[in-house]
Amino acid sequence: MITFCVALLLLVLGYVVYGAVVERIFGADPSRKTPCYTMADGVDYTPMPTWKVFLIQFLNIAGTGPIFGAILGILYGPSAYLWIVLGCIFGGAVHDYLSGMISLRKNGASLPELVGDELGRGIRLVMRVFSLVLMVLVGTVFVTTPAGLLASLTEGWGVWGSQMFWSVVIFVYYILATLLPIDALIGRIYPIFGFALLFMAVGVMWGIFTQDGWMPEITSAFENHHPNKELSVFPMLFITIACGAISGFHATQSPMMARCMKNERLGRRVFYGAMITEGVVALIWAAAAIKFAGSYEALARLMAPDGNSNPAIVVNAICQNWMGAFGAVLAILGVVAAPVTSGDTAFRSARLITADFLHYKQSTVWRRLAVSLPLFVIAAVLMNINFDILWRYFAWFNQTLSIFTLWAVTVWLARKRKNFYISLFPALFMTAVCTSYILVAPEGFSLPHAPSCAAGVVVSALLLALFVRWHVRMRKALAE
Repeated sequence: MITFCVALLLLVLGYVVYGAVVERIFGADPSRKTPCYTMADGVDYTPMPTWKVFLIQFLNIAGTGPIFGAILGILYGPSAYLWIVLGCIFGGAVHDYLSGMISLRKNGASLPELVGDELGRGIRLVMRVFSLVLMVLVGTVFVTTPAGLLASLTEGWGVWGSQMFWSVVIFVYYILATLLPIDALIGRIYPIFGFALLFMAVGVMWGIFTQDGWMPEITSAFENHHPNKELSVFPMLFITIACGAISGFHATQSPMMARCMKNERLGRRVFYGAMITEGVVALIWAAAAIKFAGSYEALARLMAPDGNSNPAIVVNAICQNWMGAFGAVLAILGVVAAPVTSGDTAFRSARLITADFLHYKQSTVWRRLAVSLPLFVIAAVLMNINFDILWRYFAWFNQTLSIFTLWAVTVWLARKRKNFYISLFPALFMTAVCTSYILVAPEGFSLPHAPSCAAGVVVSALLLALFVRWHVRMRKALAE
């Protein structure tokens, strides 16, 4: 319990202290006009109240990752707490804030264009493909997970309670949210989703402090407690807990709010603050899962009664036991709201990314439909693929995207002669993590652990050497 409380406090202090440092390094200018005024179109570029911008940003990035990922991640032990806190403050929040603010400075440019400006044309093309693949994967994954939860709530309703029915309902909502102006549907329905999600977090945290159970402390942080000892803490933990610590998906969402934010001084509140809030949600679910189960082995058994891990079982059990029938319904709706509010904006981001590189204006609903329709068709086809396969590839694509973003942000800071170390170190770490993971993971190359980790370090070192060479040449060119 002490570790959990200290971790919560550190997340708050991270926002207050390190968030202010990052904001000062970037140089937020409250006198600069933002794109919602200079490029207003009533569809994507439109000024919105700060509370609504924050809430949309938070719900956009808070899919099932900080809930399901945290429940899966705590199986590795208290090292999950460390990763959530340190990853969130020094990695994820820095990643989200800087990518969002640079997009703001570039008139709300989508992520592939932002990265391409800093890393070159070839990387721009790679990012366009990479981002679109991730957006469609996110949209597809976040149809199936909430549909399954809703089906469990409405079991016995016949066809109205089937997963297929709820999948169709959610997919239709995604289509409307993608095509309509941002304040017509998303801006109106998100406060309802936000209430459900916040109610869920507060209710579960209350259970952590009032219910009996066991919680791990930091003293065993560096021991691997996962029941499957073949899954090592590095790099598995850092892929398992993605959205609660650092996630490349977030940088694809930030440009949407960069197009709606009224003032640069609000950036820390919106981008850095939303990531810290997501870290709090992840921390709550990690602690709740292990306390409810009582041990790592018991949690693994609860989550996988048939041998296939399903964190939704843990969510349902915690909500029903700790919060009663009514509270459980609201809490589960909060868990449903998390993926739904990421899936809808994933498709919207995919539309904006496609429109940006095609230079295709989105002024009418028919133009928006022309860009979106192929994306919806692909997603509908992918829904027939096994969910476990989709999720594993989504997780790796997600974290790999953060590498491109962090390196692009580092180059941008270096060009502006600002302190680039705040993004360089996370970029190096995530490069090592993602390289090691794809080499060692079953869905990757299944290579031995030690050489895979060594390869990750080597790749990071090579990219560092390339960056240092570029930086030295740039400084010499500016000096001449």
